[in-house]
Amino acid sequence: MPKIVDPAERRQAVADAVLRVAAREGLEHTSLRNVAEEAGLAIGSVRHYFAGSSELMIFAMRELAHRIEARVRVHAAALLDPAAAGTDRRERTVRLLAETLPLDAGRREESALWLSFVTAARTRPDLRPRAAEMQAGLDDLVRRVLAESERSGGLAPGLDLDVETRRLSALLDGLTLQAVQHPDLVGPDELHAVLRRHLDTLAAPTS
Repeated sequence: MPKIVDPAERRQAVADAVLRVAAREGLEHTSLRNVAEEAGLAIGSVRHYFAGSSELMIFAMRELAHRIEARVRVHAAALLDPAAAGTDRRERTVRLLAETLPLDAGRREESALWLSFVTAARTRPDLRPRAAEMQAGLDDLVRRVLAESERSGGLAPGLDLDVETRRLSALLDGLTLQAVQHPDLVGPDELHAVLRRHLDTLAAPTS
C-alpha cells in the first residue's frame, strides 16, 4: 500500500528545513532545491505543497513566529495569574519579554532568522505583509504587558502607553540586533540587566 502522507506534517517538515537552511547558509541561498534536499524530499514534493519560494518563505516566517509565541504564552499565563504580585510580577514580566531576546544558541539562531526575514522584506514586497505582521505581534505583546502593569498599579502615573510601547519595542529590537551581531559582547546577563533597568524607569514609585 502507498504510504499515506499527512499534508500538515509534510508542510511542517519543509518549514523546519527552510529554517535550518536559512540559519546555516543565509536566506539569500535558500531555494526550493536545497530545502528539498534538506528535508529529504524530491523537489516536486515541495512544489506540491508550496507554489514557489515566496510562499515557502512566508510559511517559514509564520512558523518562526509561532515558535516564539508558544513560549511567550506560557509566561503570559503566569503573568496574568491574579496571585502574581510585587517582585514576582516584575520578574515574570522580565521572563516574558526576555523570551523575545537571543539568550541562548537556539534563540540566537531564531533571532538571526527573524532579522534576515525582516531585512529581506525591505526589498521583497511579497514578504512585507508578513514582516509587518511579525512586528505588530511584538508591539501588541509589549502593549499588553504595559497595560497589565498599569492596571495592577505597577506603572508610574502619566505615562503615554503608545510612546512607551514603541520605546520598549525598539529596545527589544536593538538588544536583539546587538546580541546577534556581537554575542561575545552582549550576553544573557547584559540583556537581562538592560531590560530590568528599563522596566525600573517605568515603575511606579515606592512609598
